[in-house]
Amino acid sequence: MLASILLVMLNLPTPVSRKVESSVREGISPLQQVFSGIGFRISEALIALRGLGGIVRENQELSAEMVRLQNETRLLRSLAAENADLRRQLGFAQRNISDYIPCEVIGRDVSGWWQTIRLGKGVSENVGENRAVISAEGLVGKTIDVSLHTADVLLISDPACKVSARISRTGAFGIVTGRGVSPRGRAVCRMEFINKNINVLPGDEVLTSGLGGVYPQGILIGYVEKVYQDSHGLYQYAEIEPKADLGMITYVFVESRGDPVDEFMRERLQEQGGYR
Repeated sequence: MLASILLVMLNLPTPVSRKVESSVREGISPLQQVFSGIGFRISEALIALRGLGGIVRENQELSAEMVRLQNETRLLRSLAAENADLRRQLGFAQRNISDYIPCEVIGRDVSGWWQTIRLGKGVSENVGENRAVISAEGLVGKTIDVSLHTADVLLISDPACKVSARISRTGAFGIVTGRGVSPRGRAVCRMEFINKNINVLPGDEVLTSGLGGVYPQGILIGYVEKVYQDSHGLYQYAEIEPKADLGMITYVFVESRGDPVDEFMRERLQEQGGYR
C-alpha cells in the first residue's frame, strides 16, 4: 500500500503534486520549528559551555598570575627592608669608615645562638682577634677565633664575655657579663659591682668605659631594666637588655684599630689552609 501510494504521488499531475507537497510542508513545519529550536538551544548551550571553559581557564591563569605577583610583592618588600637596613648600616660605616670593617654574619653557634656568631671576613681582610664588634644599634661582642677568611664573635650575652662599662647619667662603673636569654627570647646581661651609694634607675644608658683595652669608650651596650642590692650589701647590680638585637643581626662592624694583622699569623694560617 505504501508503494502504491508513493507511486501514485510520483505520477500525480504537477498542480496536484504541488498542492500535496505544500500540505506536507505545512503539516511538518511545526515539528521542524520544534526541532530547529531544540537544535539552536543545544548549539547555544555548547557555545556557552565552551565560553565557560574559557572563563575557567582564564580564571586559572589569573589565579596563577595573582600568586606570582603576590610572591614578587613579598620579595620586593623583603628586598626593600634589607635595602633600608643596609643603608642604615652603610651610613654608620661611612661615619666610622676608618675605624671599623663591615662584615656579614654567615653562621651561628648551633648549641645556642646567644653564644657566638661567625663572620665572613678574617685575617685576609685585616680582622684580628680581641677586636670589638658592633652594629648600628650598639655593642655585639668581640672576635675570639680568626681564620684566613672567617672570624668567630663571642656575644656580650655569653657568660664568658665581660665588658668594663659605665652608666652615662651617673658615671658609675661596673662589669657587664652575659646572662644568656630571657623567657621572651631576648639576650640579657648583668652589670655587677656598681657602687651601692649611686642611684641607678631603670632606663639608664650603659656604655663601654674604654678600660681593659678591648672595647673603645662610649659604645652603647644597652639600658638598665631592674636594679638589685647585693646579698651582702657591698654593691648593687642591674639587669641590662642589650640594645643590639643579637638574634637578628646580619651585618656587623669589627674594629680595625688602623693597623694590619700580624703578618706571621697571616702566613701561619695560609700554611694551615686558612683555618686553625
